[in-house]
Amino acid sequence: MKGYIYYEEEDALRNRWFIDELIKEGAANQLVVELLSGDAELPDDATFVFYRARDFKKCQRWEQSGIVVVNRSEVNRIANDKLQTYQLAALLGIPSIPTRLLDSAQDVGKYPIILKTTDGHGGEEVHLCETNAEMEHVISRYPNRQLVMQPYIEHNSSDVRLYLIGEEVVGAVKRTGVESFKANVGLGGTAERFDVSSTLREFAVKIAKALKSDYIGVDFIQNREGVWLLNEIEDPVGARSLYETSEMNVACEVMRHIHKKLF
Repeated sequence: MKGYIYYEEEDALRNRWFIDELIKEGAANQLVVELLSGDAELPDDATFVFYRARDFKKCQRWEQSGIVVVNRSEVNRIANDKLQTYQLAALLGIPSIPTRLLDSAQDVGKYPIILKTTDGHGGEEVHLCETNAEMEHVISRYPNRQLVMQPYIEHNSSDVRLYLIGEEVVGAVKRTGVESFKANVGLGGTAERFDVSSTLREFAVKIAKALKSDYIGVDFIQNREGVWLLNEIEDPVGARSLYETSEMNVACEVMRHIHKKLF
């Protein structure tokens, strides 16, 4: 069965090792897999796409033409919209960081506060504001973007990411920021293996079931009272930290999952 792994061109260069592993493990699971990137059209022989970008409308178009997309477009849409993510958490009864849209500077009652673009990723568009001037500066940087605001929650610059394939938690890492309140490894943070509690596992599996997802990351922070709060859902989720902290062959397990989904 023929399928494609889709990346934006820059991301494809950065993730070449993982792409090669996916192609190799695809072959081991009776799947002929090739890379598709950038503006290239999806070939007529495609039966599935492992989608590693953030344009859910592209996913929708492929789905409407009968292509199996992993993850499906609704996963991509919700995971890449922070407001939609927190609304899903509320529907599922999962504790999350209190979040609301920022319409104007007058919406902010007290500081410090966190401002985020609703569609940002990787921690690049997350800002800690301690004064009105800082908040105004952040707002000016994103004149045509939607922002959400959250209270700053002390969490020792760390979070926990659970990785799920289908409805199973296959691994978890604790990420800790270095000279930053952000824990993202891509911004210089560190990662270590984390033993998942039954509560966190239950929350993450509930999200995966609701989304009908294939391969996602679910991030939580813990407040001073010890309560775990949903921070983000990641699609596409990277595998680097999981490879570095466990013996798991992520590419193999993902391709096994896709094989089971198709056959």
